[in-house]
Amino acid sequence: MNDNIKTKINEYKEAVNKKLDEYLKIQYPEEIWESMRYSVLSGGKRIRPVMALETCNVLSGNYEKALPAACAIEMLHCQSLIHDDLPCMDNDDYRRGKLTNHKVFGESTAVLAGDALLSFAPQMIIQHTKCEDSIKLKILEEFLISAGAEKLIAGQVVDIASEGKQINKETLDFIHANKTGALFKLSIRTGAILGGAGEKTLSALTEFSEKLGLAFQISDDILDETATLDTLGKTPHKDKAAGKVTYLSFYGMDEAKKRLAFLCENACDILKSNNIDSEVLRQIAMSINERVR
Repeated sequence: MNDNIKTKINEYKEAVNKKLDEYLKIQYPEEIWESMRYSVLSGGKRIRPVMALETCNVLSGNYEKALPAACAIEMLHCQSLIHDDLPCMDNDDYRRGKLTNHKVFGESTAVLAGDALLSFAPQMIIQHTKCEDSIKLKILEEFLISAGAEKLIAGQVVDIASEGKQINKETLDFIHANKTGALFKLSIRTGAILGGAGEKTLSALTEFSEKLGLAFQISDDILDETATLDTLGKTPHKDKAAGKVTYLSFYGMDEAKKRLAFLCENACDILKSNNIDSEVLRQIAMSINERVR
């Protein structure tokens, strides 16, 4: 990744971090806001908000109109991590190289912090997004569907229900398309809608996001087997210990890596063939493949 692309991504990340800090001011009762801030401001790659901002910028020449929605997506992502790490879910002690929220604040506060982020995030879209009401309503609909029982939660439910079972490829694809892929699609589509994308461009970017979301999950499955706590930021080998079917257990390491590389290349081809001139999105796609090298 060249210096110009790194600089652009860092600009997006800094803008997101500044707004997140601004939105999540400590209020009474302080503990819930401290818990929310702990998970949201604990670092992370910010890949989802970066994609939303870049998509909006490529299409409209302005990313600032997408900042509230990008921050809302990051809050939703962090909410999913807080709940995913709970003892009743994936039961992990570390996230982003730090103790998980429930290990610091207790389980009850962690649950409530996740709930609070889930309701607070769309408020930021409503209160701070400067666009026509019809556009705002559309991105709110996209957000709430992605966060709910049809997408993110659906993937989590089927993931938990599948532990220790031999599931088929269709079930595995359903889990990953919703538990991981839904937020990638939400990020890209939100940026595209706010950027004024036409139907053809929106359709192409949606397909790009689907390839990217699956690629990211495959790379996560590989890293769960090969990475350490220091490099991964969370406990490795969790999937195997929980008896989960992953792309590695389904296809094996070599085939999983081939599928990962193909998806990333295919995603880049979609951008090129649809004249979507974004070196940032292209580099993000390639970096997902490079994560496992």
